[in-house]
Amino acid sequence: MGAGHAHKLYRHGHSPVHALPPHTKLAAVFAFVLVVVSTPREAMWAFALYAALLATVAYAARVPPGFLLKRLLIEVPFVAFAVLMPFVAQGERVDVLGLSLSVNGLWGAWNVLAKGTLGVAASVLLASTTELRELLLGLQRLKLPPLLVQIASFMIRYGDVIADEMRRMRIARESRGFEARGVRSWGVLAKSAGALFIRSYERGERVHLAMVSRGYAGSMPVIDEVTASRAQWSYALALPFAALLVCVLGWTL
Repeated sequence: MGAGHAHKLYRHGHSPVHALPPHTKLAAVFAFVLVVVSTPREAMWAFALYAALLATVAYAARVPPGFLLKRLLIEVPFVAFAVLMPFVAQGERVDVLGLSLSVNGLWGAWNVLAKGTLGVAASVLLASTTELRELLLGLQRLKLPPLLVQIASFMIRYGDVIADEMRRMRIARESRGFEARGVRSWGVLAKSAGALFIRSYERGERVHLAMVSRGYAGSMPVIDEVTASRAQWSYALALPFAALLVCVLGWTL
């Protein structure tokens, strides 16, 4: 998979969670999210227990609350959508602080907020304790289609190349006195976007030709063989199994 690739969500550490093989963490997070989504929305106490489980994982991973909360801001658009649901949904109405709100809309908003927030938090914890290269190795270990893994790998690496090219083009424009102000600047920005597309396409062709000349035949060599012991699987799956117990109680109580 090539050299290591750090990302902004990753927080370097030496905790037990960091040390787990990536495919065990991927499987645990996927199973945890499935359990959370399967929980009845009326069991509000269950979601509090899920949050407590994630807080325990964050403590074990030594991820500060501020670090986690700051990255949860990515779900703000979904929060805005959920806030609107009680106003636009149909069905029985109830007055809250002088506002007529839909009961189904309130439950729907709670359902989206609770399950969405827990899912995003679990994903952030995964990204905070696993490097991108390890995530790709974990996907490969979980037998995902090799072509999808390769596309994800190239996308991650080439995204930084394009971002760096955009930065150089912006510096070049500003060094020539250009400032984006109003509609008149759109023409210059459009030409820059076109030039960026052409440069990226040409660079992609050169990279592909270089790979083919070095023997690339549609599959990437596996440099590191990632394995996990039974104890590591048990440690990783403790989160979804505990969540599953809460979910069962939520359906039966």
